[in-house]
Amino acid sequence: MTDEYSNTDLTDLAARLAHLRRVVIKKRDYLTYTAKGLKRSDPQFRWLDAIEQNDDLTERLDAFVNRFCRLQDTLGDKLLPAYLRMQLEPIGTVLDNLNRAEKLGLISSVADWIEARSLRNSLVHEYTEDVDMLRQSILRALELVPMLETVTEKLCQESRKQQ
Repeated sequence: MTDEYSNTDLTDLAARLAHLRRVVIKKRDYLTYTAKGLKRSDPQFRWLDAIEQNDDLTERLDAFVNRFCRLQDTLGDKLLPAYLRMQLEPIGTVLDNLNRAEKLGLISSVADWIEARSLRNSLVHEYTEDVDMLRQSILRALELVPMLETVTEKLCQESRKQQ
């Protein structure tokens, strides 16, 4: 053990990891449910051309965007750094942490993660302006859901091994 971490710190970190695992599993399940529902309703999202006329699908879209963003945020900004800390790995910038996660086999591609982050930003901040851009962003985000599901599984499995 290094001087950087005490037994109390590691115990607190283990409890935080357990909490974060429970949180991301719920978030993953909610995202998966919402993604499946959106795909079933209209796989090409033609309803976006008249988004103001479909309150139910608009609410589902908002739920999908929210859940996509929250899962990615919780995985990348909370669970991954906590896992790396528990591994006694140095914590760096988000990009440093993602590169380390890729080397450890926790994520398959930093580029995919960055793309998902970019989609997250455009969906949250710009999605009502351009319907075609929104449609393409949603379709791509739906394609990236399995990546977030896989990362959730890998991070949860690996962090369980630490306890």
